[in-house]
Amino acid sequence: MVLAASVRMSARAVVAVVAATLVVSCSDGDSEVAVTVGAGNSAQSELISEIYAGALARGGTHTATRARLGQRGDYLAALDAGTVQLVGDDSGDLLSALDSGSRARLPDKLAAAAATTTTPAPGAKPVPDVSDAVSRALPEGLAVSDIADGTDLRPAFVFSPEHAQRFPDSLAELAPYCGELTVGIATGSELDPLRRSPDPRHDILDPLRTVYGCDITHYSVYPSDSELRKALRDGQVQAGVLTAPAVLLPGGAGELAPIADPDYAFRARSVLPLFRKGALSGRQIKQLNKVAGELTTDDLTELVRRLRDEHAAAADLARTWLDSHDL
Repeated sequence: MVLAASVRMSARAVVAVVAATLVVSCSDGDSEVAVTVGAGNSAQSELISEIYAGALARGGTHTATRARLGQRGDYLAALDAGTVQLVGDDSGDLLSALDSGSRARLPDKLAAAAATTTTPAPGAKPVPDVSDAVSRALPEGLAVSDIADGTDLRPAFVFSPEHAQRFPDSLAELAPYCGELTVGIATGSELDPLRRSPDPRHDILDPLRTVYGCDITHYSVYPSDSELRKALRDGQVQAGVLTAPAVLLPGGAGELAPIADPDYAFRARSVLPLFRKGALSGRQIKQLNKVAGELTTDDLTELVRRLRDEHAAAADLARTWLDSHDL
C-alpha cells in the first residue's frame, strides 16, 4: 500500500513537472504557436507564402502553407475565418480591392518627400500614399507590416525596339509626343492572375493624362500581354502598356524597352504581409520585416518566372533565396 501510494505521488509529480514545462514553453516564445501562411492562385502569391513561411520557421515558428486558396476575396475570407493567419499581397492591388475610389498612388517615401518639398495649390488635396491608404482601408481584425519597397510591380509602359531610341526614356518627358504615338494596352490577367484586368480609360489613359499631360489618342486594346508583345514585334503599335513589369513576360522582357514612371501615374504596387491582428508576435513581425528589407523586383520576378515557366518547386526557390540573404 505504501509503495502504491508512493508510485501515485511520483506520477503526479511527473505530470506536474511536464505541465509546468509546457506552460513555460508555450509562453516563452513563438515556437509552439503554429502559423499557416496562405496563397492565392498565382505563382507570385505561392512564392511569397513560402518565403514568409520559411523566414518565420527560421525564427523558431512552426509554419504550414496553404496554396491555391483562390482569388483575393477567397484568401481574405480565409483570413477572416482564421483558416490562415498570414498571406502575402500587393499593396496597390489590395487597395483597389478594399477602396476602389482611393486616390492614393505614391509609395510612402515619395509621398513624404513631396509633402515637404512642394506647396499644394489652394484647395488642392494632397495625394495620400498607398501604405497609409491600405492601413485605413483594412477590415477590422487585419493588419499589415513593412512593405517591401524594393519591389515595384506596376504596369509597364514599353517601346518596341525600333522606336525606343526615337523617344524619351521617361514618361515625364513624353507628353509632347503622346499625340503622335500608336499605343497598345494589354488587358487580362496573364502576368498576375490575382490582378484584375485594367480598364483602358480609367486605369491607363486618364492617369497618363492627369499626371504627365500625356494625351494618347491612337490606341488599341489587346486581350493579353503576350498578344501585345506580338503586336509590338510586328510593328502594329509603337508602344504599349503591359499589366505588370515586362520581365514577367514568358521568357522575360526581351527586346522591349521599358520607360520610367517617376511620378507614379500607375499606382505603387509592392509586396506586403497581410495578417490577422494578434496572430503574430512582435518577434514574428520582425522576421517578416527582414524579408521586406531584402526582397527586390529583380529577385521576385526571376523567382516567379522559374516557378511559373520552369516548374521549379516554390519551397526550394524560397529556401535558396532565404539562404542567399542570410535570413
